[in-house]
Amino acid sequence: MAIDPITDIVLRLSAATMVGCVIGLNRELKHEPAGLRTHSLVALGAALSTALVTWGSDIASAQHGDAMSRVIQGIITGAGFLGAGVILRTDDGRTVHGLTTAASIWLAACLGSACGAGAWVVTSVAFGLLLVILFLGGPAEHWVIGKLDPHPGDQQQLK
Repeated sequence: MAIDPITDIVLRLSAATMVGCVIGLNRELKHEPAGLRTHSLVALGAALSTALVTWGSDIASAQHGDAMSRVIQGIITGAGFLGAGVILRTDDGRTVHGLTTAASIWLAACLGSACGAGAWVVTSVAFGLLLVILFLGGPAEHWVIGKLDPHPGDQQQLK
């Protein structure tokens, strides 16, 4: 069953935007500087850039595969720079904030590229894992730290 090219591109770009929205909503609810709009735009931009390489062509050819590789490399690099802008260190240099948000921006770009390429299985699995990490990772991390270090205040007193 062949899908209409217009429907295909709308599906790819819409899926990337929705993935970005969900990631951004999680960051927004945690009061992080990069939220719904930022993540949506990163994912949509990555999907658009990736889809442009495949639009109206046979992606299986070596020439287009090479072009796809270069586009995705540029997207990942650019998203890395964007993510670096949300990483902050406290004045005393002991605490760093924004690493999860930076990683989520980078992953939004990767997922956008996957949507743009029409890699639906890869997108679905990665998005499912992302949701588990963002929604359950924090509580799991706090639980494990609480079990391993039941008296975090003692460390501060020793220093």
